Amino acid sequence: MKIDLNQIRELLSVVSQTDITELTLEFGDQKITIKKNAVQIASASIIAETPMSAQVAHNAPAKAMSFEPAPVAQSAPPPKAEEPVSANNGYVAVTSPMVGTFYRAASPTAAPFVDIGDRISVGQTVCIIEAMKLMNDMPAEVAGKIVKVCVDNGTTVEYGQTLFLVDPKG
Repeated sequence: MKIDLNQIRELLSVVSQTDITELTLEFGDQKITIKKNAVQIASASIIAETPMSAQVAHNAPAKAMSFEPAPVAQSAPPPKAEEPVSANNGYVAVTSPMVGTFYRAASPTAAPFVDIGDRISVGQTVCIIEAMKLMNDMPAEVAGKIVKVCVDNGTTVEYGQTLFLVDPKG
C-alpha cells in the first residue's frame, strides 16, 4: 500500500483536532510518525502552519500493531475569518481561529474583555479560547465598535464560528 500526500494531510487534520500528541502508523515497509507540539493551533493551513511534523520512512522494519483508525469526517471548507457580513449592515464578523471553549473574561469573577458598545483596536484581546488545556488570548484583527456578542460564555465554538460582530466605522 502506498501512502500519498493527501492521506498524510488527512492524518494531520485528524490529529490536530484531537488530544493525541504522537501517532505512528506502519503499512508494510512504510512508516509514518506524526508528533504534535503543545502549542496553539490557529490556522486552517495544516501542512504549512500547524506545529506538527510527519516523517515517512520507506523500507523500515514493520512491527505488529493493533490499530483501528477512527473514521475521518468530511466537512465543507471553513469560512474565511474577518470577512464582512453583508446581511448585517457592513459589520465585520470576528471568528474563532480554532475549536475550543469560549470565555469572555480571564476568570469567572473578572469583567468581560469587551461588551456591546465597546470600541476595540487591532491586537486588543477580545476573548479567550481554551483548546487542549491551553488558554489562547484572541486578539482583534479589526478596529471598531462591538455591536453583538454571538456566543455565550463557556460554550464550545467551532473553527470559523462568528464570535462578535464589529462595526468598523463605529
